[in-house]
Amino acid sequence: MPVPRKYFRKFLPSHETIKQSRWTGWLGGRFHHPNIWHLNRHSVSGGVAIGLLTGLIPGPVQIIGGTLLAVLFRVNLPVTVVTTLYTNPFTIVPLYALAYEIGAWITGHNNGLSDANFSLPEMTWTNWLTVMVDWFVSLGKPLAVGLPVMAISFSIAGYFAVRILWYWLVVWEWRKRASRRK
Repeated sequence: MPVPRKYFRKFLPSHETIKQSRWTGWLGGRFHHPNIWHLNRHSVSGGVAIGLLTGLIPGPVQIIGGTLLAVLFRVNLPVTVVTTLYTNPFTIVPLYALAYEIGAWITGHNNGLSDANFSLPEMTWTNWLTVMVDWFVSLGKPLAVGLPVMAISFSIAGYFAVRILWYWLVVWEWRKRASRRK
C-alpha cells in the first residue's frame, strides 16, 4: 500500500536518526526494532490497538503506557502515541460516562448517571494526581469495571478495523494498477 506510506514517511524520523539520538540511547536495541518505526499492516494495526487500549488511562500516563507497550510488543510507536490522544479534555468526560454506564450494566448497579458526579474538579499541576484518584474512587466499582471493558473493546475493534481498511486499500491499489496495465 504505497499511498499512505509515502504520505506518512515524510513525518517519521529515519532509522539512522533514531539510532543516533541521545534521547533513545538508554533504551539500547529495544527502540531500534524496525516494526517500531516502519509502516506495515502488523505494526500499524498493533499500534492502533495499543493506543486505544492505553488511551483511557488518565493524564500523561496514557502516552507513557502506550510507548512502553509499543516497544514491548514491537508495534508502530508514532501511531500508538497519536492514537492515545483520542481522549482529551473534550472527550474524557463522555467516554468515562459511557464506561460508567457499561460498568453499571455489567455489575448490576442501576444507579444511573444522575448519582455519579462526572464533572472534573479543579486541578493544578501539583495536585492533579490526588484529585484524579479521589474522582475515580468516588465513581466506584462501575467505572473500575467499565473502563477495562471499554478499553479492550475499543482495542479489538480498532485492530480489526485497521486490518480490514488496509486490506481494502491494498486490493484497491492492485485493481488500479491492473487497470493501468490494460
